[in-house]
Amino acid sequence: MKTSIATVSISGALPEKLDAIASAGFDGVEIFEQDFIAHDGGAREVGRMIRDKGLEITLFQPFRDFECLPEPLRAKAFDRAKRKFDVMQELGTDLILICSSVHPRALGGIQRAADDLAELGEIAAERGLRVGYEALAWGRHVNDHRDAWEIVRRANHDHVGLILDSFHTLGRKIDPESIRAIPGDKIFFVQLADAPAIEMDLLYWSRHFRNMPGEGDLEVRRFMQAVMAAGYTGPISLEIFNDQFRGSNAKATAQDGYRSLVALMDDVRRVEPETKIDLPAIPPRVRAEDVSFIEFTARDGEVETLSSLLRTLGFTHAAQHRNKRVALWQQGDVRIVINSETEGHASHVWNTRGLSVCDIGLQVSSAEDTVTRAKALGSTPFSQPTGPGELAIPAIRGLGGSVLHFIDGTSGLDSVWDVEFAKTGAAPSHAAGITHIDHLAQTMSYEDMLSWTLFYSTLFDMEKSPMVDVIDPDGLVRSQVVESEDGRFKITLNGAETHRTLAGRFLASTFGASVQHIALASDDIFATAEKMAENGFAALPIPANYYDDLAARFDMPDGLLERLRTANILYDREGEAEFFQLYSRAFASGMFFEIVQRGPGYKGFGGPNAPFRIAAQKRLGPGKGMPQT
Repeated sequence: MKTSIATVSISGALPEKLDAIASAGFDGVEIFEQDFIAHDGGAREVGRMIRDKGLEITLFQPFRDFECLPEPLRAKAFDRAKRKFDVMQELGTDLILICSSVHPRALGGIQRAADDLAELGEIAAERGLRVGYEALAWGRHVNDHRDAWEIVRRANHDHVGLILDSFHTLGRKIDPESIRAIPGDKIFFVQLADAPAIEMDLLYWSRHFRNMPGEGDLEVRRFMQAVMAAGYTGPISLEIFNDQFRGSNAKATAQDGYRSLVALMDDVRRVEPETKIDLPAIPPRVRAEDVSFIEFTARDGEVETLSSLLRTLGFTHAAQHRNKRVALWQQGDVRIVINSETEGHASHVWNTRGLSVCDIGLQVSSAEDTVTRAKALGSTPFSQPTGPGELAIPAIRGLGGSVLHFIDGTSGLDSVWDVEFAKTGAAPSHAAGITHIDHLAQTMSYEDMLSWTLFYSTLFDMEKSPMVDVIDPDGLVRSQVVESEDGRFKITLNGAETHRTLAGRFLASTFGASVQHIALASDDIFATAEKMAENGFAALPIPANYYDDLAARFDMPDGLLERLRTANILYDREGEAEFFQLYSRAFASGMFFEIVQRGPGYKGFGGPNAPFRIAAQKRLGPGKGMPQT
């Protein structure tokens, strides 16, 4: 199976696009006519440039408004086609895409279109070229792949075939199962695009909101299952029109495209094992079981500031690394590591971002399978020298400069805390009832959200929630959740569109640090709040107006409202399922901790409380009211 992507899918001039496509690992490229015309080199030079990068030209596209035209427009269309054939031969490609006509004078008619394509097929055959016909979702007379196939079938020419595009089929809600009846050798080319479920004009939707397979809501996998079941063996290509991608980093977009394509075809192979998909075998999506550890990088006085905050949260300095300036703080199943080394990854992160999360350790079903799959999807492995007695824990570079380490229970990697660390013997006298990490909140620019969602959903066995808007007094933040099936591992991805929002300010202050807050779980948040207050914990103050409004919104048992008010705890309810939230004050340019109690059946994250929490945080400002040493 050859992978391909259209040049229109990514930003930049043609050479920049080709560099990004080649470095991402694609086999070929669709040349979008506009990209070729805008380039200042001739067709032969472009063809050589593409082949020098190890790519082939899988398709030249698009050729518009060809079939069913009255004279003299029909003769002009054939003349235009011959000129494009000249360009194709100089480029070194043999396939052109002809999309169904939208010309206002197009006459329509299945047989008329078939006759035009058959005649063009004869001209193409003389030059050793092929013609692919595609039904545009907004075509004047042909807007359904079933009609396009009937036209190709009637044309009955070896050099005329069908081109299928998932958006044009799924965007019109056409069942892709009909594709299974089309002979595979008559499908000349397949283009893929996903899209969010939005009710709008098809042309505008297509031109501005397409995205990579897995980033949207269309049934792209079902589409490809039908295509492969038909016996198709040609290239699988991405054609993505997206305003955001046009302004994004070309290499990152190309890498996302490659990741999405490999993951999709791996999914199809698992569902349709009898189909011929020529891709190296890779492990299935890995089960992410829990967060094993969160590692901060800190120096000098920051170490004590963070340590003091952890004490108030009920953590104990449980162990110290045998070889390094690395401290392990623990409470329940939560491990927080403070790394104050002056060399290595943590040091590099501190030099760039100051006190921040530099590493996330995940407990997975298989660390080896995780890294193997990640590499196949285009991720970069991460390693640094290990000292005497240290374990080589598999890791990859995530997005935004992050690093993920993977620990499992079958390879002995979960013994790292006994092997590399010496216990301090400190008693957990400050313990406040924290049991585990409920979720992590990662902040990014809005344009990077699709990348992060794709990264997690293609590597791990996780589901994504619909995107929601979080109201900040100074703008909107887009939020989306990815979580494991059992809900034990959850990440909220928050996309900032302006530096004026709390999330945007954090990104600007930390030069792109990813983890903005860590949500810790308690089975009794009131007991936890009481113990933390004894430890010197300074909660985020919530205004009285919030609690007055709660009394109007919910019927509460006697005394509950006052307990909430006294402890600065926020409240939400879904049906009968309750949710409680308590926040620390901000530190380190806007990081904070959250403590939650999640009642049985509550699936949310306290979304209705977000505007009031953000307003309270902005009033207080970063770092104010934190415990002092």
